[in-house]
Amino acid sequence: MKSIFLTGHSGFVGINLIELLAPSFKFIKYQKENKVQISQDIVIHLAGKAHDLKNTSTPDEYYQVNTELTKKIFDAFLDSDAKVFITLSSVKAVADEIHGELNEEHIPNPITHYGKSKLLAEQYILSKEIPEGKRVYILRPCMIHGQGNKGNLNLLYKLASKSIPWPLGAFDNKRSFCSIENLMFIIKELIEREDIPSGVYNIADDKALSTNDVISILAESQNRNPKIWKISQSLIRILAKIGDVLQLLLTSERLQKLTESYVVSNQKIKNAIGKPLPVNSKDGLIKTFNSFHTNAK
Repeated sequence: MKSIFLTGHSGFVGINLIELLAPSFKFIKYQKENKVQISQDIVIHLAGKAHDLKNTSTPDEYYQVNTELTKKIFDAFLDSDAKVFITLSSVKAVADEIHGELNEEHIPNPITHYGKSKLLAEQYILSKEIPEGKRVYILRPCMIHGQGNKGNLNLLYKLASKSIPWPLGAFDNKRSFCSIENLMFIIKELIEREDIPSGVYNIADDKALSTNDVISILAESQNRNPKIWKISQSLIRILAKIGDVLQLLLTSERLQKLTESYVVSNQKIKNAIGKPLPVNSKDGLIKTFNSFHTNAK
């Protein structure tokens, strides 16, 4: 039985990975207090400092975890007999805002310390010569979702579950999502096959969806009709500016985040694998929303 050296085993992606691969692989779980010693066949580096939406983290926290730990794990991989290295970066290592469609040829220019720390880790890996017989994959997923996820989709679900109408229906945007099932499928393919070239790969579901689409899918998962109000964009922006002054729930910054587009191309990884992704964008979201409903009972 092959073995996997895994960091980030207690995180959302790590838990799903262990559940998927445990019958076929032995896992050695990295503990941060231990010295990095790799004698396994495969290294999967998932540990990272997530983007802090509350802005309570110091810049150093991002660089110590996302950059320096990645360097340490990758150096240990190069010195080991392990054949495969997979690390989870982020599309935010490239851009915080995107016009058009983000692909792997886009020149990185992250703004946040989260994105910059991820990019520095990528650049370190790419600066090293990969020994013959080893394969190295840098995966850049967009927003990952699935059962057990506690991110922004969960907050949106709780809001919609109270039958509060969505007031931003007049804004037209497109966003890419990444189902945990599709991410797991891709990682499994990278582990089991030797014909997929090393490199940087964006990870996303096939179809980008508008926020209105997501609200409609959420309503469908609850067997009800969506409540979407198309209030004038000008009026919404005025209300957001008032929110800036009075520190209300709706501010200009939140409005930007809720209505911006962020479309990610997954064509490179699909071409490399040569297989369709198992879960389409809508079905993946329905699975996620159904899990929220089950957990709420």
